[in-house]
Amino acid sequence: MDLATTYLGLALQHPLVVSPSPLSQDVGRIRQMEDAGAAAVVLHSLFEEQIVLEELQLEKGLTAGTESYAEAVSYLPDVHTYSLGPDAYLEHVRKAKAAVGIPVIASLNGTSTGAWIRYAKLMEEAGADALELNIYFVATDPHRSAAEIEQQYVDLVKDVRASVTIPIAVKVRPSFSAFANLAQRLVGAGANGLVLFNRFYQPDLDINELAVRPTLSLSSPYELLLRLHWVAVLYGRVKTDFAVTGGVHSGQDVLKAMMAGANVAMFTSALLKHGIGHLATVKQEMVAWMEEHEYESVAQMRGSLSQKAVPNPGAYERGNYIKVLSSYALA
Repeated sequence: MDLATTYLGLALQHPLVVSPSPLSQDVGRIRQMEDAGAAAVVLHSLFEEQIVLEELQLEKGLTAGTESYAEAVSYLPDVHTYSLGPDAYLEHVRKAKAAVGIPVIASLNGTSTGAWIRYAKLMEEAGADALELNIYFVATDPHRSAAEIEQQYVDLVKDVRASVTIPIAVKVRPSFSAFANLAQRLVGAGANGLVLFNRFYQPDLDINELAVRPTLSLSSPYELLLRLHWVAVLYGRVKTDFAVTGGVHSGQDVLKAMMAGANVAMFTSALLKHGIGHLATVKQEMVAWMEEHEYESVAQMRGSLSQKAVPNPGAYERGNYIKVLSSYALA
């Protein structure tokens, strides 16, 4: 059985890729991922704020005078909680590459070009096989239009593309009114692949302490549906590689991603829940299903349930909305 796939021009033994998480901060754990069967690993992100802090010594300006207002300090980013600064991150890339034989993909997280260009190049020089741009931007300014926000994404990709020769994947959120168009523009700007989707971490309100609290919950398989939907819609329309991330927990989840049209399936929450060894379990589940249903390769199934391949393409559009609402019966 041929499980091989390609992603960002990288030849992979199978489509199981570890997405960014604290697990990848330790080289020993990255070795464990390789031993457990990971085809590639995306390192945890280097944040734009870390670069700004190191290069512009921003922290002093941010915190100056805040001791005068007891509650003000809590609103500022605690940059020291980030595990690795820019220089340490580059060293981590070098060590990870030296420790494993699988592709190592570096990750940049931010919203503006700034020092990204220089560090993208430094990551390439450190040995990263590819670069994932994790664009996490919450548009809260009512005076900025959707067109301006989308152009910001496109310009960022274009600028980074001009600075490196290694492949680039762009990780984005689904909250765009015309996502298919933006996907096409990102590829036109130089993206070699799209990672669907970044999770939107929303704060909670503590009504007893009258405070806004950050929250973190691991993904659930239900979140996979949105990813499958958009990969299936874009497959064959936007000529690029696709990675599904968010909601991948089992071998069947990986198979669904391949049938929608993805090149790889990325996951972390399942590993945080079940341990790094869960990689082997997911691969076994995948192989067992393929054997039972007489599939010879991953390539054979890729895109077989995409919008362009299914008998009823309207199932991915308004037709599904109508059918779901009309199918609900009250007791």
